[in-house]
Formats: sequence, structure tokens, C-alpha cells
Amino acid sequence: MGSFLSSLLGSSGSPSEDSPSSSEWQLHFNSVKESPKLMVIDFSASWCGPCKFMEPVLNEMAAKFTDVDFVKLDVDGLPDVAQEFGVQAMPTFVLVKQGKEVDRVVGAQKNELEKKVEKNRC
Repeated sequence: MGSFLSSLLGSSGSPSEDSPSSSEWQLHFNSVKESPKLMVIDFSASWCGPCKFMEPVLNEMAAKFTDVDFVKLDVDGLPDVAQEFGVQAMPTFVLVKQGKEVDRVVGAQKNELEKKVEKNRC
């Protein structure tokens, strides 16, 4: 199964004591910069309806694409990280390889996200 980093992100997806700090996120992000593995960062919010719609879709993709890391970040919990990635709408999915953005999908666009994951995972 592909990894879905809910332990890093907090299990509820909402800002809480379990949500990572900016420094925890930066440590994780720095640790994967050297990896050729694709990482999909899901920028979402607990109050966002389309984000909730995409949650089971991401779980399915994590099971299907075992060679891809899926990370969920709450924009309210980590606004500086969202700003760093230029997130202006939710959900936004940023596809990163070796620390660099290779693609992005804005909105609850399941088919487009799946196509871009398929294209960039190699």
C-alpha cells in the first residue's frame, strides 16, 4: 500500500495538537528531497466540502499507487507552508519530486489528479 502520512499530519485533518508544526513539516520535506519518489501534497481544510469529497479518493490512490507518498496538510494549521507553495484554493494537490514541484491540480478533479500522478510517478 502507498503511504498516506496521516501520522505526520494528524488523523483528523483539522488543526489540533496532533497537527505537525512548520518545523516538523520542514524536517519531513527535507528528508524526502533526495528521493526520486513522487510525493502528492494535499492542501485542504477541515471546513472545505470538496476536500472532504476527495479524502476517500486519495485513500484509494494511496492503495493503488504504492510507489507514491500522499501527504495531507491543513492550510489553517500550516498557513506558512500553504503560502510557500502558493496555495490559493482548496483543495490543491502539489506533486513534488526531489523537492521540486513537477505538477499541480487545483480543485476536486479526481480524474485529472489520477492522470498526473500516473504521468509523474515514473
